[in-house]
Amino acid sequence: MSKLEKRKLGRTDAYVTRIGLGCAPLGDLFVPLSEEQAQQTLQAAWDGGVRYFDTAPFYGYGKSEHRVGTFLRQQPRDEFVVSTKIGRVMRRPHNLTTFDKGMWAGGLSFEFDYDYSYDGIMRSYEDSLQRLSIPSIDILLVHDLDIYFHKSEAKFNAYLYQLVNSGWRALDELRSSGEVKAVGAGINTLDTIPRFLDVLDMDTFIVAGAYNLLDQSMLDSELPLCAERGIEVIIGAVFASGILATGAVEGATFQYEPASEEILQRTRQIEAVCQRHQIPLPAVSLQFLLAHPTIATLIPGALEPHHISSNIHAAEQSIPAVLWAELKDEGLLRHDAPTP
Repeated sequence: MSKLEKRKLGRTDAYVTRIGLGCAPLGDLFVPLSEEQAQQTLQAAWDGGVRYFDTAPFYGYGKSEHRVGTFLRQQPRDEFVVSTKIGRVMRRPHNLTTFDKGMWAGGLSFEFDYDYSYDGIMRSYEDSLQRLSIPSIDILLVHDLDIYFHKSEAKFNAYLYQLVNSGWRALDELRSSGEVKAVGAGINTLDTIPRFLDVLDMDTFIVAGAYNLLDQSMLDSELPLCAERGIEVIIGAVFASGILATGAVEGATFQYEPASEEILQRTRQIEAVCQRHQIPLPAVSLQFLLAHPTIATLIPGALEPHHISSNIHAAEQSIPAVLWAELKDEGLLRHDAPTP
């Protein structure tokens, strides 16, 4: 299968290209993008065959959804799949002069309240439709309901209780009526998927950072559990937030933090195997993820049009089987990890 052919997302009626586009960078994540650059990047993705686009209200406090919508509303609606998220309801800041946009270098001047209730989800859904300026959303995901963002078990449990006892009714209604084709969650930490599946009938998960060349912990329980339920996952942060694209260079990041010496050393060892076979690290990173049968698609981000073509080329580059064998023989990859 070409990496830009469409694949059915598990048991849903959504069909996604195996390489999609993660649109957090279009919300000015860490660095500002001009409107022209953002639209050129979206056009490059479309021209390259990408037909799955993932965004969220949180990305640039609405800016990513606006930019994605500006582009997608001009495309035939039956040719693409778009996902966005709920859990944060945007509002005007109380004090614009002191408002801090945090990681969003040029995002919009809105802030949010966490809200996983029925009314909060319906409000967020309708707001996203208006920002995207398209009549429907294909995949709707609970956003960042995990310990990484909420920091404590008490807060996590409180919001999960709100979702289960109030918000889930909204997601179930939207799915049952056919307004959305799939519902799921975007998560950042291990052990979250089983906790969702214990109480909710999810269709998919976007996983940011918990499965990659440097960490295969999801092989223990999460991915087998998804396979057992007929659930396919989407991988975000496919380069572990940077280091698997840049290599072990000065300032490399892993899971959005400066890479530790242990991670840098392990990356150097993986790079050495790649260099012996003259295969770029990003190609190995992407194709490793695509080899798992429970992973439906990857959504690498992009700041510029050439990032799109580079990712597509990397995903389709020929990699010798001996490279994967060496990674496993040297203890750099789990022996039970699927490889191409």
